[in-house]
Amino acid sequence: MPTPNISGSAGKSFRRAVSELDPKQAEAILSTRFLGRRQSLIEDARKDREAAAAEAADCTESLVFEEKDGKATVNLLFSLKGNKPSSLSRTLKVFETFEAKIQHLETRPGRMAPGPPPDLEYFVRCEVHRSDLSTLVSSIRRVSEDVRSTREDKVHWFPTKISELDKCHHLVTKFDPDLDLDHPGFSDQEYRKRRKMIADIAFNYRQGDPIPRVEYAPEEIATWKEVYSTLKSLYPSHACKEHLQAFQLLETQSGYSQDSIPQLQDVSNFLKERTGFQLRPVAGLLSARDFLCSLAFRVFQCTQYIRHASSPMHSPEPDCCHELLGHVPILADKTFAQFSQDIGLASLGATDEEIEKLSTLYWFTVEFGLCKQDGEVKAYGAGLLSSYGELLYSLSDEPEVRPFGPDEAAIQPYQDQNYQPVYFVSESFSDAKEKLRSYVSRIRRPFAVRYDPFTLSIEVLDSPGRIRNSLEGLRDEMETLTNALSILS
Repeated sequence: MPTPNISGSAGKSFRRAVSELDPKQAEAILSTRFLGRRQSLIEDARKDREAAAAEAADCTESLVFEEKDGKATVNLLFSLKGNKPSSLSRTLKVFETFEAKIQHLETRPGRMAPGPPPDLEYFVRCEVHRSDLSTLVSSIRRVSEDVRSTREDKVHWFPTKISELDKCHHLVTKFDPDLDLDHPGFSDQEYRKRRKMIADIAFNYRQGDPIPRVEYAPEEIATWKEVYSTLKSLYPSHACKEHLQAFQLLETQSGYSQDSIPQLQDVSNFLKERTGFQLRPVAGLLSARDFLCSLAFRVFQCTQYIRHASSPMHSPEPDCCHELLGHVPILADKTFAQFSQDIGLASLGATDEEIEKLSTLYWFTVEFGLCKQDGEVKAYGAGLLSSYGELLYSLSDEPEVRPFGPDEAAIQPYQDQNYQPVYFVSESFSDAKEKLRSYVSRIRRPFAVRYDPFTLSIEVLDSPGRIRNSLEGLRDEMETLTNALSILS
């Protein structure tokens, strides 16, 4: 061990004192390392602060925070070293040292594999002086692991259980016959009274209940008959083959005919057997967010009232002619049903801007989409297949027809008072589905979602543990399919 370097007046005095000792004692003293006093907590904090300041420059650029009046508000995620309780107290001590105001603290399963004891990740939202922010974070990094700052994304509430669709009932009153002077039924008190009666069925409905049946009046059936017979004459030459096939099945199995309006419960049973979709009565036009989120559960919000008799060939709002003749047949196709559900899943927790784009995508596909079949262009959009005039117009030489691309369709201006100036044509339903999935994969959310058909619920995939649990189920399905292939081979 080297001899301490003693200098200065105090050092000279010390050397003189040592020289007066026995030579062996003097040698022992001079060769002994001086350990010094234990520093105070304040001094420790000061030194930690100085050491952390040296590291602060390295993390400043990566911090995400909000600044106002010299204060910084930051969201921090971290895990404990060795997952020991003492590590938490040391970490919280750092917040205390820097006089940081903790606004929110919570724990969740960590990003590492769960095991006994479970790994936890800590989320802390705090306010600290802006000048102390970088040093605070670098100090936390010295006593904790995987420390990172993150922006707090404000995610819109969305249902995770199918029963929570009862909360998704925000109506758009744009085409309400009680409020819209241009609505064909505005001055017809009997029609408005009838609409209210049917709307009350939807308002009182709870998910899982059987859909109440409606006894339609002769005048309503007459309107349906005119729409039904006129459109049916166009379907063989203008509708896609999937629509035609399902329409024939609906006539034989679900009461479709020109002389009677099908009951929603019967049609819902038909769809559930074909693709897992089911119908839910709705009182009118829903907000885009509420309507799209229902598709995530394979639930289609369907009106029960019928358009006013004075305007059988056009309705300014969805009615049962539009739903049952336009939407239902195509929802019986598995690929298209998956396409519709994918739009719904993408909407969960999305921003208002993304909801607008997704609803525009829905408009130019599910409502007004065209597709190629056997070298010809056919209609699959419900808005076309329930409108005699626009069905003819869309497949004429007058409108502009473009190849379907989600990025372009999502921002294309649309027309809800007249025929569309632009339509998008897909190569096939499968091609449209793959392009849509590529598009929605770029929507930024702090999680992913997956529909569980067994529990009729949405799994929020926001940690590796939850993703692994979902993969277990997929492995079981893959094993079943692999065994089936083995048997066939």
